[in-house]
Order: sequence, then structure tokens, then C-alpha cells
Amino acid sequence: MDLVFIYLDIPFWRAEVGRIALFMGNVSFKDLRITREEFLEIKENGKLNAKYSIPFHQLPCLVVNGKSIAQTAGIARFCGKLAKLYPVEDNVSSGLVDQYIDFATDITVLISQSSKIIDAGEKRLSREKLYKNELTKRILMLEKSINKENNWLVGFNITIADIAIWRLMGWLSSNNLDGIPDDILFKYPKIRKICLNVDNHPQIKAWVKKTYPKDYNRGNFIK
Repeated sequence: MDLVFIYLDIPFWRAEVGRIALFMGNVSFKDLRITREEFLEIKENGKLNAKYSIPFHQLPCLVVNGKSIAQTAGIARFCGKLAKLYPVEDNVSSGLVDQYIDFATDITVLISQSSKIIDAGEKRLSREKLYKNELTKRILMLEKSINKENNWLVGFNITIADIAIWRLMGWLSSNNLDGIPDDILFKYPKIRKICLNVDNHPQIKAWVKKTYPKDYNRGNFIK
């Protein structure tokens, strides 16, 4: 199977959940990391270098034997199935994994609204308001959904759900979103436990060492 994973050269959760799944499953793929100029070309034309078709003019995109697949959740499930990080034989468990992927998307959409604000001061105020209200409410919902006795979100092994939440929370607590404090997770021990378990997983460590800049802030998980 010929796989090409297309995204920017940043470890954002939308891409990392698929990239890492393939890496952990020892599935061979081309990790194609594009420039900002190429991204703008995709947004305009839905093509990359006249070679790859990008559905909906959005990234990430996974090209499978020449056929392009778009949308984070669809790609994550595809990669998770190949890597055995998605419970294909258990409909309830697969539904639970899906809910966490969709939750991560919901949070990202919330944050993205503030990213459209040009003025830095207004953007910060918008995110402060978001943090104090809707974002805190959503993260509390996530905390309540987790069984404190479990090491992983679904079942007894790591899945793509854990990878998605780990990188999402790493982004939120990285101090790179002006207006959202880096101690955002300190009130949520169950979320932090999941994030630490992923962060300490040997294959995750290997991926981080291989692909992340040495000074990259993966998130503030430890109090």
C-alpha cells in the first residue's frame, strides 16, 4: 500500500493522530510536510504541485494508492485501523474512540474562531473569555467522561483517542495561545494522567525524538 500523509511541518493534533498511528503500527508512509506557500496553493486550487488532489482544499490529507482522503476523523480512523489502534471489532469501543476525536475537533473549532482576530489585544481578550466560559466547561466535561481507574480513554490499551487528546491538551497548555494559561490542566487530574501516559509511551517518545524540534513545548502536564 502506497501512503502519502500531507500536512504542514508542525506537530498539530489533526496530523499527529494519523502520523503517530502509522508510526506506531510500523506502517510505511511518506511523511510529506509542505511549506506555507504550498498550503496557500492547496487552499486556492485544491491541488499540490499538480500531483495530489486535496479534497475540500483542506489538510490533513492522506493519499492511499493515489486516492485522496480528507478530514481529520476519517484519516485518524483509517490510520488507526491499519495500526491496530482502533477497536474495529467492538462497535461500542469504536464509538467511544470516535467521540474523543470529535471532541478534539469541537475544541479546535472553538479556538479557531479567535485565531481569525487580527488585533493581538482583542484576540487575547477573546481567548480569556473563551477560557473562563465555554472552554473550561468543555474540558470539565472531558474530565468527567474519563474513568479514573483506567490508564487509557477507551479499553486497556492506547488508541488514537489518547493520541488526539494528548496533542490537543499539549497545544492548549503550551503557553502558545495568548489568553489561555499554561496551567489549564492542573484542575483535571484524569486528563493529565492520560496525557502523561501517552507522553511516556516508548513509541511516542521515539516519534518525538525523531520529528519534534528539541525546544518544542509538548504541553504542561506535570504540576
